[in-house]
Amino acid sequence: MAEKDVISQFGKSAKAYVDSNIHRKGSDLQKLKDITGVTGEEQVLDVATGGGHTANALAPVVKHVTALDVTPEMLKEAEQFITGQGHQNVSFTLGKAEQLPFPDGSFDIVTCRIAAHHFSDTKKFVMEVNRVLKKGGQFLLDDNVAPEEEKLDEFYNKVEKLRDYSHQRAYKKSEWLKQIELTGFKISEWYRFEKTFQFDSWCDRLQLPAEDKEELNSIFTKAPEKTKNYFNVKTDDSGRTVSFQGEAILLRAVKR
Repeated sequence: MAEKDVISQFGKSAKAYVDSNIHRKGSDLQKLKDITGVTGEEQVLDVATGGGHTANALAPVVKHVTALDVTPEMLKEAEQFITGQGHQNVSFTLGKAEQLPFPDGSFDIVTCRIAAHHFSDTKKFVMEVNRVLKKGGQFLLDDNVAPEEEKLDEFYNKVEKLRDYSHQRAYKKSEWLKQIELTGFKISEWYRFEKTFQFDSWCDRLQLPAEDKEELNSIFTKAPEKTKNYFNVKTDDSGRTVSFQGEAILLRAVKR
């Protein structure tokens, strides 16, 4: 069901994700590019490429990028975007994050940016990343994360799920660190980013029905003060939600 939800949701929103500023221009994307330390000879796999922004950023500095996504429409939009930038060293593959269609040890670098919260089984995904990487290869994971405190974690995942039925779970920082280390990686560095979500564009990117948007607005405005403060919820003079703040982590892990 989760895979069908992702294909359904992103099939109709593909172009909006290519154009999304938070995906296209985030400071995390430049940081991801900076910390790879590429030589120009790397084979890269970008899992759940979405609008293709990570694959596009790395294409000029590596040998080849394979952009993989489970949604045909998203892959098509990514291909149009990347080839439109003049890159000829990117190939496009339809496939699942939890079942990567590549032989063992195929890649020097695997990236996954702002996507893993849609995966039905992140444990399988991390195991698959480990499998397709060469020994000493790099795994760069960048995703939205939930707070460590249970009630705040529940609030964040609740609003994300209501906004996007294909959302599975945004994990806590501690959950990602544990999961990746236990799968045979050594985490070498990680960074935290604050992300400001503009409420209207956050909803409209997924073509949210008006009643769902109103329900989300109500959840934010009626939340306990502690929750509003944590997520830095901003409202206008009429009391409507204008924006809120989440967080993401970017980590670099090396296959042992």
